[in-house]
Amino acid sequence: MRGPLIFRQLFEKSSSSYSYILGCGLTKKALIIDAVLEESARDIQLLRELDLDLQYSLNTHMHADHVRSCQELRKAFPKLQSVHGDKNGQCDIMIANNDVFECGKNVHLKCLYTPGHTDGCYSFFFNHENHPMVFTGDAMLIRRCGRTDFQNGCANDLYDSIQNKLYHLPIECTVFPGHDYNGHTMSSIEEEKKFNIRCPENQTREKFKEIMNNLGLAPPKNIEYNVTENRKRG
Repeated sequence: MRGPLIFRQLFEKSSSSYSYILGCGLTKKALIIDAVLEESARDIQLLRELDLDLQYSLNTHMHADHVRSCQELRKAFPKLQSVHGDKNGQCDIMIANNDVFECGKNVHLKCLYTPGHTDGCYSFFFNHENHPMVFTGDAMLIRRCGRTDFQNGCANDLYDSIQNKLYHLPIECTVFPGHDYNGHTMSSIEEEKKFNIRCPENQTREKFKEIMNNLGLAPPKNIEYNVTENRKRG
């Protein structure tokens, strides 16, 4: 017998991106977080195999390293609505801080404004029974965090997002990031407070800013194309 929640974590290899499907087992309504264009066929097939009706495509931010797939998914699910909180991009539903987003009877996501990687980043907190979880996009990764050197990113803002919002979630809360480059799939708030090499709980603001301002990372491939496409794919 189908349980009340259907959950899948999905991986896209070229950008090391994670997508997430959350489905209500009672109503068969579902949402997807951070879907990637190149994996549209896979995602559609899985949703059909699970007998889910995709209602919403949520994005944590305007991605620089891949293009979101809302338009492709809408070909299979015509009533699909796009959802994000970046005012520079088109969507059907624009979220704001502390909004509660519902899908079916048992999927309820609290929208947390967590800027810093970009100025339009949101994390989605799901207080699911005894297993709380948060989908952090690029705001917080496993043992790291997203860069802050494009799309109006700001190390000062990201420090506040991590220390004053994400680290205030329950310590047992599972962290599901937007990417991982080292083979990890999940973490927890407790782990990241202790072991995040860029922003542990005891990190000072000035040291964090120094780290983030000296990462020396190359720009993501096709950043201008990806961001432009993501902003217009409502």
